[in-house]
Amino acid sequence: MLVTLKEVLADARANCYAVPAFDCAEDIMVRTILRTCEAERAPVIMMALELDLETDDGNGWVYHTALIRAVADHHNVPIVLHLDHATELDTIRKALGLGFTSVMIDGSRLPFEENVRLTKSAVDLAEPLGASVEAELGFVGGMDLEETQSAENVLTEPDEVTRFVEQTGVDALAVSIGTSHGVYRALPDLNIEKLKELNAVSPVPLVLHGGSGTPEEQIRDAVHNGICKVNLYADLRVAMYGALKTTVTAHERIDPLPRDLFQPMRKELAAVVRQKIELLGAKDQAR
Repeated sequence: MLVTLKEVLADARANCYAVPAFDCAEDIMVRTILRTCEAERAPVIMMALELDLETDDGNGWVYHTALIRAVADHHNVPIVLHLDHATELDTIRKALGLGFTSVMIDGSRLPFEENVRLTKSAVDLAEPLGASVEAELGFVGGMDLEETQSAENVLTEPDEVTRFVEQTGVDALAVSIGTSHGVYRALPDLNIEKLKELNAVSPVPLVLHGGSGTPEEQIRDAVHNGICKVNLYADLRVAMYGALKTTVTAHERIDPLPRDLFQPMRKELAAVVRQKIELLGAKDQAR
């Protein structure tokens, strides 16, 4: 069933767990993630990045959105259809028009007041449609998806959190406490004391970006201290790539059946999804 980000994160904050948020593309990822979450009775946030939606034929937005919306009612767990890391209001408008139940506007590279203005504009677009809005305060760095640019983290400051939420009306706030996007070159060291300060003053649930590759004990500690949503993508891609390499070398025939090509990938992907669900305490939390 389709729900909003505000709904699932309210329950996560009240019951001290985090909802897994998976960036995904194509049927293999969508079907495997939803099937696994239903088996584990876990709420899930199905995220999409503009990079994955902008296909050559121009239909990526429609295909991805229509697929998730079409199958959502066939899964008896809360499902959020969420746009990840939009930086332009036109992208927000497009997602809302197609039926996304949640969007993230990322003004984290902007000065505070400009971030506020951009975020408030996104909230004004989403609110009449009943959609939720996530924003980012501070900056989560790391490599971009195409590994062409790298940026350093800027930690979130507690004295800005309350002002930002009050002035924008956002439903969730991504904070920077030491994670990075992409595949880690060195293990992160999360600033849990900073997180405690942020959670103490934040009127809304907090989000952790860059969850892939972060040591499990640090993830558990972050969830225990206020993180209600954890973004995951790189770990899924690593699992799928490993399965794909194994599949290609294992088949001798030139025309293997699709089920034989895709099954190892689904199996490895499902294993990662199950592990993340348990790590975040989301198992059996579907309501």
